[in-house]
Amino acid sequence: MSVDRQTAAPPGARPPEGQPAPSRSTLRRAAAGATIGSVVEWFDVAVYGYLASVLGKVFFPTGDPTTQLLSSFAVFGVAFAVRPLGGIFFGTLGDRIGRQKTLAWVIISVSVATLCIGLLPSYASIGLFAPVLLVVLRLIQGFSAGGEMGGASAYVAEYAPPRRRGFLVSLVEMGCILGFLLGSLVVLVLNLALTSEQILDWGWRVPFLMTAPLGLVGLYIRNKLEETPEFTALRAEGKVSKRPLLESVTLHWRSILRTAGYALFQNAALYVILTFIPSYQEGTLGHTATLASVSSVVSMILVCAVIPLTGGLSDRVGRRPVLAASCVLALLFSYPLFLMMETDNAVLAVAAHCGLGLILAVFLGPTLAAMNELFSTRVRYGGFSLGYNLSVSAFGGTAPFIVTFLVAETGIIASPAFYVMASAVITLAVVLTTRESAPARTGEA
Repeated sequence: MSVDRQTAAPPGARPPEGQPAPSRSTLRRAAAGATIGSVVEWFDVAVYGYLASVLGKVFFPTGDPTTQLLSSFAVFGVAFAVRPLGGIFFGTLGDRIGRQKTLAWVIISVSVATLCIGLLPSYASIGLFAPVLLVVLRLIQGFSAGGEMGGASAYVAEYAPPRRRGFLVSLVEMGCILGFLLGSLVVLVLNLALTSEQILDWGWRVPFLMTAPLGLVGLYIRNKLEETPEFTALRAEGKVSKRPLLESVTLHWRSILRTAGYALFQNAALYVILTFIPSYQEGTLGHTATLASVSSVVSMILVCAVIPLTGGLSDRVGRRPVLAASCVLALLFSYPLFLMMETDNAVLAVAAHCGLGLILAVFLGPTLAAMNELFSTRVRYGGFSLGYNLSVSAFGGTAPFIVTFLVAETGIIASPAFYVMASAVITLAVVLTTRESAPARTGEA
């Protein structure tokens, strides 16, 4: 299997004719503008995941902690069901009117929906309407988020010099983890500063309300950005696709499937390691909420530090070796690390979480660049978004619910490792059967 011939033209191969190469300051603005939206989006994902047990009590007061947690994670997952629709909508828009305008609309809709969750009345106040409204707002979040990753990564990829693309595009992925980290820090502060009763009463609202200023900052930055040189040139030449979705699914379906394959391990592992484990440590393993929050913070600092390193490494040795190494590490060490997390020793529990985070970080560095290199400028936003969000919907957003169910049904405390390992096997097969796309290995100028 190789990269489709129709999509072999990589992003940023050279500046469009007549245009100078972007300056360093322009590259910095492009990377910052794309990354800020990822921070906002994943801050929301993180906060919901870390407060899942609290939200279960607020909106699903059944009295059974397992049922509450499953209900909360089910609402978490329902937002991902509509992400492919959001990917299609915003991807088509981005391939027709441009990346910059579309990304501005994405951050507006995500931020407004998240803010409204923070203002929702509880089940105790309005009864069944509370969880119904929560589901509606999660659907809006999911639809909007469907346009974020494809647009943000394409934006940076189309600005980046070819031989620095892996490093620069990895900053978008790092923005996602920074959002997780910020969410984790906020929840940690809540756990340290408030009692359990205060968090249940009103404290859970604080992180969601924080999205308003974050979103305003992100919107301001994105409105100051210019369109990418590649899309500007495409539009000037009159070559913008009139039917990008149709063109994607008919001519580039192989690349869409490969993108979904790459994203399978990325999202299954990410949502287990960064979203599920904090609730798992507290609710299943019996660790304190403080330990769970500290574990998340430490592991994500490590992940943020490693992502640019492995993104840059892929610029030198290729995308495939780095991606494959991560999948192999997941197969070898996921189960032992989950077993290690069961220990009563707090240091070992945190170290196990960090080990899983390190495995994930190796993959996250090159993956966005590798997926963007599968598509040409005409269909990059939409093609990427469709493949990526199909995988997120099927294997990412459902991950916390599935692994919670696995633990409850099998009685095997470390069974979440099996989900991570299964996803690694499939993605490894895709990586090994896809042609190398890094410029250093393909001779791209």
